[in-house]
Amino acid sequence: MPEPTAEHRWLERFVGTWTMTGHDGVGSWVETIRSIGGLWVIAEGEGEMGGCGRHTTVMTIGFDPAKGRFLGTFLGSMMTHLWIYEGVLDGDRLVLDTVGPDMSSSGGLKRFQDIIELMPDGSRRLTSLIETDDGTWKTFMEAAYSRA
Repeated sequence: MPEPTAEHRWLERFVGTWTMTGHDGVGSWVETIRSIGGLWVIAEGEGEMGGCGRHTTVMTIGFDPAKGRFLGTFLGSMMTHLWIYEGVLDGDRLVLDTVGPDMSSSGGLKRFQDIIELMPDGSRRLTSLIETDDGTWKTFMEAAYSRA
């Protein structure tokens, strides 16, 4: 049975119930995060999205000591793509790299980053970026979370 590392203990700081604000098109949104054996966290979100009705999201995040990387997934009832994460911790910012569908009409796949940041006041922030054709990163979504 593996023992939780410092990285696993960092993830435990997310455990609890959160409300999201500040994301365009999202109404009331609640996310509940629980621990799985002190090694993984599962975040289950539910709420209104931009006139599209109620949706559910599920995010998993853990740390693999053999790889020295955080690993995880993200899925939502509003999409068919399963996002696979791999990332690193930078202070109180978890930078998760992934690949997903290009949101433009060109189709294909693009590189994305989700950055989850624990703020000094106990809140957290999610920033989602897409890599542009010239190799720079562009923010396309930001959300703030506070404890419910």
